[in-house]
Amino acid sequence: MKTLINKFFAYINLNKGEEDKNKVLEAVISNISFRGSNLWILACAIVVASIGLNVNSAAVIIGAMLISPLMGPIIGAGFGLGIYDFNLLKRSLKNLLVATVVSLVVSTIYFYISPFKEALPELLSRTSPNIYDILIAFAGGLVGAVAITRVEKGNPIPGVAIATALMPPLCTAGYGLALGNFKFFFGALYLYSINCVFICLSTFLIVKYLKYPIKKQLDEKHQKQVKYIITCLTLILIIPSIYFAYQLFEEKKYQYQIDAFMETEFNNKGIAILYKKTKLNETPKKLELAFLSKRFNEDEIKKLNEKLKSYHINNTKLLVIQDTTDLKSDILNEINNNKTALSQQDVTILNLKKEISVNKYDNEALLAEMKILFPEIQNISIANHTFNENTDSTKTVPILLYKSKNELDASSKKKLVLWLQERLKKKQIEIYNQE
Repeated sequence: MKTLINKFFAYINLNKGEEDKNKVLEAVISNISFRGSNLWILACAIVVASIGLNVNSAAVIIGAMLISPLMGPIIGAGFGLGIYDFNLLKRSLKNLLVATVVSLVVSTIYFYISPFKEALPELLSRTSPNIYDILIAFAGGLVGAVAITRVEKGNPIPGVAIATALMPPLCTAGYGLALGNFKFFFGALYLYSINCVFICLSTFLIVKYLKYPIKKQLDEKHQKQVKYIITCLTLILIIPSIYFAYQLFEEKKYQYQIDAFMETEFNNKGIAILYKKTKLNETPKKLELAFLSKRFNEDEIKKLNEKLKSYHINNTKLLVIQDTTDLKSDILNEINNNKTALSQQDVTILNLKKEISVNKYDNEALLAEMKILFPEIQNISIANHTFNENTDSTKTVPILLYKSKNELDASSKKKLVLWLQERLKKKQIEIYNQE
């Protein structure tokens, strides 16, 4: 058993194939600076990434991430924390700040002068972080740090540049600034910051694992001060990161439970959901839903709210939107605030579907029921007709055209109208014989 354990540790030993530590540190320090060519490469990469987001091209965005030198100062900061080198940490953070500001300025200018302002899916996906972004940044940072410390650098570094995705959030933040949309700006900047923090943390862990020598200071007192400052900075970095990771995990779990609730209670029962929105920042949280044709009464909505607890969805209130006008207004407001990927065309299609659903009658089923009471009726056609359009007294009335063997007498017509009013839940109905 001991032999197996030793073999296992031999397989995962990172010391095998490790580059000389001094050479690694020299390479890390040389990649920190953002002056001259590095700054030009960064600016060009930002333009390429912005174009990729603008035209919704994943290939162009990947190309921009490959040529971006943004990883340098983040890795440098991780090394600075790991070896207690305050000067290295300070230089790394300074250069990261320069790179971030330059990137924001370039992307803001691009999106400001670009004639295409629409927020496409590639751009929208970078407006807020989730738990997977944290996992990718952390795992990508580990791979990047391990690759830098190898004699043979190999292929991982280009892959790390793509996986950690530092460029797109920065460009998205520039898009938010250019359009004055600060929800986009802060959301994208938050995603960028989380990526930077977790890449830095994973680098710090690798540096500690490989036991890089701690930088000696001029005197013992100064050594203790540097250790104290770096330790505090590390804790400041780690503690909020754990909180953010937990918060995003809980948010992802909550959304999964919401999806399970909607799938079981509506989709599996053939009830089409037209609109969905969750409000997580309110107390209690709110889940807003609207449906294509199904309408719920107060008791049904109350029962659905009670069912939320069985899906472990606590502190949440279900609100069913059943007013088409209000629904259209809500969706359009979402679009204006850039909170959804729906376009004006999508809204039009959804409202047309709703209108068709409201105005459509099942002629075949109605005829089958009608023949029981009125055997002489052979065929029918029923549809809504709008009167007094473009006036203050617009009204919509269902019109029934029927074909019968014999003309219905006045009593039968009255009975037919009363039956239809009750059957269709309409106050006014007109019927005409098709000659």
